[in-house]
Amino acid sequence: MPQINSIFYNLSARSRYYRIVFIITVNVILVLLLSMVAGLRAQVNSDATTEFKKLAARLSTARLDGAEESEASQEMALGILDKSVIAILNGTAPPDLDAANRRLADLVSHVPPVGENYRLVRLGGNPVAYALVVNFGQSGPAAVRIYSNASGRYALAARIDRFVEKDFFDSDIELIPVSTSDPVFVIVAGRTDDLATGMFTAWRFDGRRAVSLWTSDLLQQSSYEDDADGFHLTYCSEPDEDHPSVCHKMTRELYGLQAGAWKRLEAKDVIPAKVVPK
Repeated sequence: MPQINSIFYNLSARSRYYRIVFIITVNVILVLLLSMVAGLRAQVNSDATTEFKKLAARLSTARLDGAEESEASQEMALGILDKSVIAILNGTAPPDLDAANRRLADLVSHVPPVGENYRLVRLGGNPVAYALVVNFGQSGPAAVRIYSNASGRYALAARIDRFVEKDFFDSDIELIPVSTSDPVFVIVAGRTDDLATGMFTAWRFDGRRAVSLWTSDLLQQSSYEDDADGFHLTYCSEPDEDHPSVCHKMTRELYGLQAGAWKRLEAKDVIPAKVVPK
């Protein structure tokens, strides 16, 4: 019996030894696989970032040189942004917009990034919609991408660019949400010259597409702000034709949603600052 017990003891010890070796081997393999996956993911992200920067620089250069612009190239660049933004929106809830915009800032292709920026903005709605504001650099094209959560996950739902909106003024755009309950926003374009000449357009995202509600003329000496009362727009309504920097009358208007429609709620003249003609 002692001999049999010794045999069983040796078999049990050997079994424990093989089990330990097996567990260690499996853990080592898992660590190696995870490292490989992380490395491949980092490589894929790095490759996508490099490709995006090349496309963004090409889009900006094409417009600057007056060359024909390619919708396919622009959609390739925007597609890379879409993947990044959708991953962010389907991650933590609600998404950390500050962290997201720091990541997007790393994608700029110009040094310094004059006129180039990518910014994720929260719109209204239930569930909440988000917009990505895209400026491909000084003189380059611009676009807006809208993401909604209609089936439990965020996805690209609408786009605003000059290929789908022929009258879209895609120059150095900014986006201002003007409602916390509805996905209504104003896109400001231009305003890069000395006279801050810009165009203003109000939009609503209806769940499937972006619908234009109102568009201003090109307005000189324009400025704007948004508060609880609505969207305030100030501009020169009577410029001096001989001296563009001189304004004979400034106008301040208030816009907002009323009964679901975008309306001018108020307009009044403002005494312009005296400017010496050049």
